[in-house]
Amino acid sequence: MADSFSHQQTVTKPAVVSAGGIVAAQNRLAAQAGAAALAGGGNAVDAAVATAFAIGVVEPWMSGVGGGGLLLHRDAASGRVRAWDFGMRTPKALDPAGYPVVEGEDADLFGWPLVKDSRNLRGGTAIAVPGQVAGMAAVLQALGTLSWEAALAPAILLAERGVPLDWFSLLQIAQHSGDLAQNEASAALYLRDGHPPAQLQPAVCLPNSKLRETLQHLAKAGARDFYEGELAARIVADVQAAGGCLSAEDLRGYQAREVEPLTVSRGQAALHVLPELNGGPTLARAVTRLGESWTGGAPDGAFYLAVAEALREAFAHRLSHLGDVDGARGPSCTTHISVVDRAGNMVTLTQTLLSVFGSKVTLPSSGILMNNGINWFDPRPGRPNSLGPDKRTLSNYVPVLGVTPERSFAIGASGGRKIIPAMTQLGLMLGVGGMTLEEALHQPRIDVSGPDLVTVDPRLDPSIRSALAAVHPVQTGAAGFAPNNYATALAVLREQGRNHGAVEPLHPWAEAVSEDEVPSA
Repeated sequence: MADSFSHQQTVTKPAVVSAGGIVAAQNRLAAQAGAAALAGGGNAVDAAVATAFAIGVVEPWMSGVGGGGLLLHRDAASGRVRAWDFGMRTPKALDPAGYPVVEGEDADLFGWPLVKDSRNLRGGTAIAVPGQVAGMAAVLQALGTLSWEAALAPAILLAERGVPLDWFSLLQIAQHSGDLAQNEASAALYLRDGHPPAQLQPAVCLPNSKLRETLQHLAKAGARDFYEGELAARIVADVQAAGGCLSAEDLRGYQAREVEPLTVSRGQAALHVLPELNGGPTLARAVTRLGESWTGGAPDGAFYLAVAEALREAFAHRLSHLGDVDGARGPSCTTHISVVDRAGNMVTLTQTLLSVFGSKVTLPSSGILMNNGINWFDPRPGRPNSLGPDKRTLSNYVPVLGVTPERSFAIGASGGRKIIPAMTQLGLMLGVGGMTLEEALHQPRIDVSGPDLVTVDPRLDPSIRSALAAVHPVQTGAAGFAPNNYATALAVLREQGRNHGAVEPLHPWAEAVSEDEVPSA
């Protein structure tokens, strides 16, 4: 493919260093909301929850109350790590026969065989039971100090103003304008006369008054209203009107789950992830398989060769074995939030709608943009991850908490299956390689998000690229945002009593914000 972009441009984002708390997020406005919670005396959980609700408003194509996610927390004083799973489930009334496979391959995240009318990708039939609200409520109740209303307050203010319209947000809207136009409420929010907004100057925003009213109602009525109250009834009615089978029973029965973290060690570094149906077990399997082929230091040819081999095997296992078979209790376009507070407590939180703009369905009575979690399932029957009723999704995100004798860090990313190799490499660079946070976030990576192919950043030394090509099928992929070949990572780290925050340099909105930057009241 012809490459018309400059090969000389270099983009960097320095790490933020502070004695105070830091929030790293894919949107500066949302990160500021979390940093304000820290500045007001809140802890890492308070900041994470405030940021999570805020980012669902200002970066709606990635996440929001219509989605789900995972969260890990580390208590600095005790070292205890706790984990919550608030991922999506399929509705109990879902019938796999309603998703017949036809000739072709879908062009979304996973390349599944094409489903008739893309019923697993778009519209009400693509919507799974959302867990975001339940997850935020559970974590805030367990570890937070903010009230529920206070945690929602920044998101309510941001919803009144709306999504800032600049070249980056316009790019997201323009790429999906055809699908957004198929839903009346989505078209009204994001399009003008059926087309992406054309005017960027003077600066404008896209407000969502219905979502603001919904968040105000949720703040007063409490989190369970989303699942068994007035809001739940409106959500069910709107989803069913859009052709989905989400029921009042599905919402009423949903609960976020606290689970025991899965820990994998490498030398003196311990990497904590979530077990079961997410990217954590695949990361753990890859790290375990590394053996002694790389023992630390700067990432070199031995590092990338070891990572590529381990990830190819881990993904082969993942794609052939993992799934919620029969719905038993056991073991994306996305956004990520990493937080460290002044005391050193940490949160790593990944949340998602799955595809960009999820199902493309905005519920008319509430302004909620809904997920397309059904797309996580293989539409072909008889496989571990085949589509079925009341099943938990096999998600790809993998928030990580890392601990060594000298440091602790919280990392995560957006980017579908590319998250797993990105977090494997960053976890090793920070936990074993001893790199600074700024060095690690600027270090070129490889992508191995399947068993067949290794994608190599052309910024890597030619000797490394040649060594990989001698062993693995290799393709070159430039680092960038569109397309995003290596996931979008965000991280915080604590070392020697100082906090550090850094984000993917090439993401135009992502930023690490310290509580010291928040104006005093």
